[in-house]
Amino acid sequence: MKANDRGRGARNLDVAQLQRLAEFRFHLRRFLHVSQAELERMGLHSQQYQMLQCVGGMPEGTAPTIANVAERMLLKHNSTVELVDRTIAQGLLRRVGDEADHRRILLRVTPQGERILAKLAEFHTRELEQTGPELVRALDGIVRATRHDARQAARLAMRNANRRGAATGDRTKQRRKAVAR
Repeated sequence: MKANDRGRGARNLDVAQLQRLAEFRFHLRRFLHVSQAELERMGLHSQQYQMLQCVGGMPEGTAPTIANVAERMLLKHNSTVELVDRTIAQGLLRRVGDEADHRRILLRVTPQGERILAKLAEFHTRELEQTGPELVRALDGIVRATRHDARQAARLAMRNANRRGAATGDRTKQRRKAVAR
């Protein structure tokens, strides 16, 4: 069975790699499923939680603007604006003017949003303490196999290059002998 029948140079499907990827996806989806259930229990949509997490945990030196949040959440600007509006309506987020640049609007998590974030951070930390090792093992299996495959490919390429070099060297010697005759 080919991994991509239409692609040029398609390789055979590596069932072991597919199993490793499926195992990782299973553990990741299980974590996300448990997370989603907790969010629903708290009355939040997953994107709202991601937004709160994104705004509250924005990297140092990156302003929590709608544009930056959209980029980090991989959303279009207009979708981010709608999500911000819904999250503000729930009292979890607010817009504030940037004191350094009065043309810019920043997003801030409200005290209510901070309480929810703290509860969810505690929940997710506990969940990752329990299920994280399985997730890490599954990811590590993929990374190790990929590194192993890359090392094997490099060794094979080196061996082939050495063979070609040796063959080229032999032909050069034969040419020199023929010219000398």
